[in-house]
Amino acid sequence: MPANGLPALPNLPAMNDTGARVAEAAAIMAHLRGSEGCPWDREQTFDSIKHNTLEETYEVFDAIERRAWPELKDELGDMLLQVLFYAQMASEAGYFSMADVAAGLSAKLIRRHPHVFADGTADDPAAVQTTWDAVKAEEKKLAGTAAAGLLGDVSRAMPAMTEARKLGAKAAKVGFDWPDVSGLVEKLREETAELEVEIRGALTPTSQGRDVGHPDLGRVEDELGDLLFTAVNLARHMKLDPETALRRANAKFRGRFDAMETAAGGREALAGMSAEELDQRWRAAKLETA
Repeated sequence: MPANGLPALPNLPAMNDTGARVAEAAAIMAHLRGSEGCPWDREQTFDSIKHNTLEETYEVFDAIERRAWPELKDELGDMLLQVLFYAQMASEAGYFSMADVAAGLSAKLIRRHPHVFADGTADDPAAVQTTWDAVKAEEKKLAGTAAAGLLGDVSRAMPAMTEARKLGAKAAKVGFDWPDVSGLVEKLREETAELEVEIRGALTPTSQGRDVGHPDLGRVEDELGDLLFTAVNLARHMKLDPETALRRANAKFRGRFDAMETAAGGREALAGMSAEELDQRWRAAKLETA
């Protein structure tokens, strides 16, 4: 076994240039954080750059969706910068180093692929996923970080749509799921009907003539949440990514609205149109961009 404690990895592509380039980037980051480096880089903290990490993730996502491969290369570099930044700050604080991060990743990949690096077997992607989950659960148990319940390791910090999809997927692992798509479609109808009831109730004037819709829309919000949760899990059941579906809808709306604005002669022209005129323009834009 090599000195790094990992099993020998024969027949893997040579990584000398990759390793050298990553090491070079890490050295540059260390210099930027040093006394002769950059004042801005030196004053950053884990908290000050964490929002940048989320932004860079979305930019990677966007480049992939647009198939903008040169941009993706740059965005992946920006994401790597975040990793190097965190690792350098952690090294300065004595928590861990970039080498520790890479070594931990290598060890994890080997542990979770026993069908490749050990004597395990996995005949299809589903079996690979089962093995991955089992090894991950054992790792958490040994580390004392195992969640109390099945849903315990689904982060509450992630975007709500992603959390909803993961919650549904986790519950499905023990059979708590709709048996087929038709059940989810029916559930979608049910939630839509319940939302309509609450909307009508919220907008019904009281006997004193007041509109009670504005003071408390909590029940409408609850039913709207149920509807969104069901829609997300309908997508999951059909092996579709709800985030991708919504982004496609956003892109469609953006394209049609831009076409409508251009045809009208600009935003000022749109602002002066009646609702009926706007609807006619929208219908024309739909035909143009279909």
